[in-house]
Amino acid sequence: MRTAWALALLAYVAGVAWGLIKIDARPGVRIGLAALWPLGPLAFLVTLAVLVAAAAIAFPVFGLLLVVAAGLAVALL
Repeated sequence: MRTAWALALLAYVAGVAWGLIKIDARPGVRIGLAALWPLGPLAFLVTLAVLVAAAAIAFPVFGLLLVVAAGLAVALL
Protein backbone atom coordinates (compact mmCIF):
# COMPACT_ATOMS: atom_id res chain seq x y z
CA MET A 1 0.00 0.00 0.00
CA ARG A 2 2.84 2.38 0.83
CA THR A 3 4.44 1.65 -2.54
CA ALA A 4 1.24 2.64 -4.35
CA TRP A 5 1.17 6.00 -2.53
CA ALA A 6 4.83 6.58 -3.30
CA LEU A 7 4.24 5.84 -7.00
CA ALA A 8 1.20 8.12 -7.07
CA LEU A 9 3.17 10.93 -5.46
CA LEU A 10 6.06 10.40 -7.87
CA ALA A 11 3.69 10.53 -10.85
CA TYR A 12 2.13 13.71 -9.46
CA VAL A 13 5.51 15.40 -9.00
CA ALA A 14 6.56 14.25 -12.48
CA GLY A 15 3.40 15.90 -13.87
CA VAL A 16 4.25 19.16 -12.13
CA ALA A 17 7.83 19.04 -13.43
CA TRP A 18 6.70 18.21 -16.96
CA GLY A 19 4.24 21.11 -16.89
CA LEU A 20 6.88 23.53 -15.67
CA ILE A 21 9.36 22.43 -18.32
CA LYS A 22 7.12 22.05 -21.37
CA ILE A 23 4.59 24.85 -20.93
CA ASP A 24 4.97 27.74 -23.35
CA ALA A 25 4.69 30.62 -20.90
CA ARG A 26 6.68 33.17 -18.97
CA PRO A 27 8.36 32.10 -15.71
CA GLY A 28 5.71 33.85 -13.57
CA VAL A 29 2.93 31.88 -15.23
CA ARG A 30 4.91 28.67 -14.79
CA ILE A 31 5.27 29.33 -11.06
CA GLY A 32 1.55 30.11 -10.83
CA LEU A 33 0.73 26.84 -12.56
CA ALA A 34 2.94 24.93 -10.14
CA ALA A 35 1.28 26.64 -7.17
CA LEU A 36 -2.24 25.91 -8.41
CA TRP A 37 -1.52 22.35 -9.57
CA PRO A 38 -2.85 20.72 -6.33
CA LEU A 39 -6.27 22.28 -6.90
CA GLY A 40 -6.92 19.92 -9.83
CA PRO A 41 -7.53 16.76 -7.77
CA LEU A 42 -9.49 18.76 -5.21
CA ALA A 43 -11.74 20.17 -7.95
CA PHE A 44 -12.25 16.62 -9.24
CA LEU A 45 -13.38 15.42 -5.79
CA VAL A 46 -15.73 18.37 -5.33
CA THR A 47 -17.25 17.73 -8.77
CA LEU A 48 -17.82 14.07 -7.95
CA ALA A 49 -19.44 14.98 -4.62
CA VAL A 50 -21.82 17.42 -6.29
CA LEU A 51 -22.75 14.90 -8.99
CA VAL A 52 -23.41 12.16 -6.43
CA ALA A 53 -25.56 14.53 -4.36
CA ALA A 54 -27.53 15.59 -7.44
CA ALA A 55 -28.01 11.96 -8.45
CA ALA A 56 -29.24 11.11 -4.95
CA ILE A 57 -31.86 13.85 -5.21
CA ALA A 58 -32.87 13.10 -8.80
CA PHE A 59 -32.99 9.32 -8.27
CA PRO A 60 -34.29 8.53 -4.75
CA VAL A 61 -33.50 4.82 -5.06
CA PHE A 62 -29.86 5.71 -5.72
CA GLY A 63 -29.90 7.99 -2.68
CA LEU A 64 -31.32 5.18 -0.55
CA LEU A 65 -28.59 2.82 -1.77
CA LEU A 66 -25.96 5.45 -0.86
CA VAL A 67 -27.38 5.79 2.65
CA VAL A 68 -27.44 2.01 3.12
CA ALA A 69 -23.88 1.65 1.78
CA ALA A 70 -22.64 4.46 4.07
CA GLY A 71 -24.36 2.83 7.05
CA LEU A 72 -22.76 -0.51 6.28
CA ALA A 73 -19.35 1.11 5.87
CA VAL A 74 -19.67 2.85 9.25
CA ALA A 75 -20.89 -0.35 10.92
CA LEU A 76 -18.02 -2.40 9.51
CA LEU A 77 -15.34 0.13 10.40
